[in-house]
Amino acid sequence: MDIFTTFDIAASGLQAQTTRLNTISSNLANTETTSTPEGGPYKKKSVVFQTQPLPFQRQLAASLQEQQHSEGVKVARIVEDTSPPQLVYDPSHPDARPDGYVAMPNVSVFKEIVDMMSATRSYEANTTTIKSAKRMAMQALTIGR
Repeated sequence: MDIFTTFDIAASGLQAQTTRLNTISSNLANTETTSTPEGGPYKKKSVVFQTQPLPFQRQLAASLQEQQHSEGVKVARIVEDTSPPQLVYDPSHPDARPDGYVAMPNVSVFKEIVDMMSATRSYEANTTTIKSAKRMAMQALTIGR
């Protein structure tokens, strides 16, 4: 695997984790949203990842050198949680049903914060990978001096 393949893999991870962090932020921002344009409360969203082949140039180079093919990661889709909304008794709420219950989003702030910490750590790991690869490349250039 060459240095540019390392950069491609880490960059794909950075892009995927950025989408994941944006989705988590959206979930946290809508923890109290009881009415959406689609109707009903906000539904939690989650990111689904899948492997992604690297650009053709890298795949060709790897096959010519009979190396193992490397893959990055990409966001396959963003899915909505299908679990029912939480019912909270609050007859004074504008979106309360006749029985006094309000359908609240199915977002757990604690789970979202844990997921955000995990995504942040993954983002940092990819950043560290890029920095390490760059440092190794710079060291390799100084060997010839």
